[in-house]
Amino acid sequence: MSAPAALPAVEGLAAELLPDKDKVYFNDYSTLVQQQGMLQDTVRTSLYQFAVLENRADFAGKRVVDVGAGTGILSFFAARAGASHVYAVEASGMARNAEKLVAANGLDSVITVLNQRVEEVQLDERVDILLSEPLGIALVNERMLESYLAARDALLKPGGAMFPDFACLYAAPFTDDALYNEQVAKTTFWTQQSFYGVDLNCLRDEAQAFYFSQPVVGPVSPGSLLAVPACKDFDFNTLSIPDLKVFEMPFQFTMGGLSMCHGFALWFDCRFPGSQRHIYLSTSPHDALTHWYQVRALLRSPIPVGSDHVLVGSLRFEANEARGYNIFVKATNCNTGVSSDNTVVTQCALHHFQYTAQTSTPIFAAQPMQTQPAASVAQVGGASPSDSASTPVCAEKWCGDQV
Repeated sequence: MSAPAALPAVEGLAAELLPDKDKVYFNDYSTLVQQQGMLQDTVRTSLYQFAVLENRADFAGKRVVDVGAGTGILSFFAARAGASHVYAVEASGMARNAEKLVAANGLDSVITVLNQRVEEVQLDERVDILLSEPLGIALVNERMLESYLAARDALLKPGGAMFPDFACLYAAPFTDDALYNEQVAKTTFWTQQSFYGVDLNCLRDEAQAFYFSQPVVGPVSPGSLLAVPACKDFDFNTLSIPDLKVFEMPFQFTMGGLSMCHGFALWFDCRFPGSQRHIYLSTSPHDALTHWYQVRALLRSPIPVGSDHVLVGSLRFEANEARGYNIFVKATNCNTGVSSDNTVVTQCALHHFQYTAQTSTPIFAAQPMQTQPAASVAQVGGASPSDSASTPVCAEKWCGDQV
């Protein structure tokens, strides 16, 4: 496997001169304000509690590793579900606070906090269950999933359970004139021909490339989506670490009406495979908002699309040295031959970059996609998330009413 791709946003800067992104990453998660933000995500925390406590039989008497434990909240759930012992592995300084919480709640005989990277942990024997929240924005950002798989390979018994064990990454074309124009407007500064007597215009293209390389993190209006999403499955039981370093999402979308495609919205679902009850967590625009929000990758130039036009292309993800991904976006309207592309760069501190632009009304919007009952509600059954209730179902007819 080749080395992680260089960051287009800092092209020309040697990798060894970049800040230590692991230090940035772990220092960030060592703060109580960051942990509070995750704990107060009631969708996230509640569904993890449901996944464990509604499947007590899976945890009773079992040894558990909590990968990236943070404050240890998932370890507390496992202990209260009857686990014989829980190893709460946390690489950041938050491990000290986790130890305080364990002692204060009288669980120090059941929960052991290990202030180590999970890749460095050695146990006397493998455990029965891996429990973790390794999910980043757009599922893979922060590259915590690689540590989750490393823990699987080194610490989990053959046939042991992973909570979660499966996820789907979704992508759908969207329209948003206001957002696109906001990004273009940011480059206006660099068009000045006499800024204190200096002509800045020669840097305009570089500035625009940088602004458009930034992922847009925030809630996506379901009405801005132009087609039923494409999806890519991730089976954590069988997935390899190299599979996460470079992967591609090819797509073919049939458009519902006249509009401008400004880029692609990304979100994910994941599954907790309890023997009593499967629980699904969804970050879909159709479901309750979480701290993961959704992510939009803009095209450098929008593509006009019409009813029944076919949009083809791909999203290619290449891991970078900032614990994120370079996402190479390519799209073509097969009916007109008009193409556009872009490179979007994610990084470990992506949650700090959120946008507030209002979603504009499409020129000619499709009928809103119908959905089955929300996947964030606990469900019984063994279907994968790609078959789960978060998967949008295209309406039989499209209409021209604006939404």
